[in-house]
Amino acid sequence: MLWAWAELLRLPALCTVPGDALAGAAALTARPDRRTLSAIGSSLCLYEAGMVLNDWADRADDAAERPHRPLPSGRVRPTAAFTAACAFTAAGLALAGRAGRPALTVAAPLAATVWSYDLFLKHTPAGPFAMAAARGLDLLLGAAATAGRARPALPSTALLATHTLAVTTLSRQETRQGTPTAALAALATTGTLSWLVQRRPSPGLPPHRRSPDGTLHGHRGQPGRGSTLRSPAPLTAALAVAYAITTARPYLHASLNPSPPLTQQAVGAGIRATIPLQAALIARSGATATTTATATTMATATATATATATATALLTAALAPVARILAKRVSIT
Repeated sequence: MLWAWAELLRLPALCTVPGDALAGAAALTARPDRRTLSAIGSSLCLYEAGMVLNDWADRADDAAERPHRPLPSGRVRPTAAFTAACAFTAAGLALAGRAGRPALTVAAPLAATVWSYDLFLKHTPAGPFAMAAARGLDLLLGAAATAGRARPALPSTALLATHTLAVTTLSRQETRQGTPTAALAALATTGTLSWLVQRRPSPGLPPHRRSPDGTLHGHRGQPGRGSTLRSPAPLTAALAVAYAITTARPYLHASLNPSPPLTQQAVGAGIRATIPLQAALIARSGATATTTATATTMATATATATATATATALLTAALAPVARILAKRVSIT
């Protein structure tokens, strides 16, 4: 019974969830706190609601294509699964409410997107976009919960959502012989995101701030002319490489032979690759912190933000081997 629920909940995939909220908080250079933990709890609950509801909605198709799954095999009753999905959703919204009104404002449309995807959109052209939106909203949930606002996290959201869009599009041919197009598109997406995640603006000085030589920087809130794209920090670059390596071979194999087994392996790799991508987003955020205080305080605040981002990124990245080990015992797709 417990093993059936572990399959239904897809426990290895849970490791891909905490990084969303942490990346959202890092995008605003905010230190994770109890509200971030509430956001992570909310994300975990809403994610599991989606997992269970997905199998409940697809139980008829799974009876023909995946009869070993918990619902078609009879190991979990459909009524119990639907009840669990409702309970997880309620718990997710309650935890978001504990993190504050901004978090609940994001969690509500996230829950609606999860239910809409599973019940109505999954098998339509809008399905992959709905899944990408859900993952993006999950990152924004972390930003809203921790800092009370989410807009500065939109660039990180776009990168994570694009990865999710590619993986979800590929997953649509998990149970049938497909074409190489989806796998090749996912491979190209990984390469592009691996490059983009390393691009970060050099931290500009605050508006109308003068340097010791009297030069005015950041006129009208814009960075000075010296603000350009900086080369990536070593940790960000290493995590971007780890992200690319996680998916490159499985995607290539699926493009050469788009059979269900190889496609499922590629999708599993794409899901696990979410973790190093999240970690890379977190790591790069610590290098962009600025403050309106003195130069000494600015240096101290930047160093603190960088240290926090580094520790958080490494903690997030540590979930990758855990997901890989669990995936050997419980299917991640």
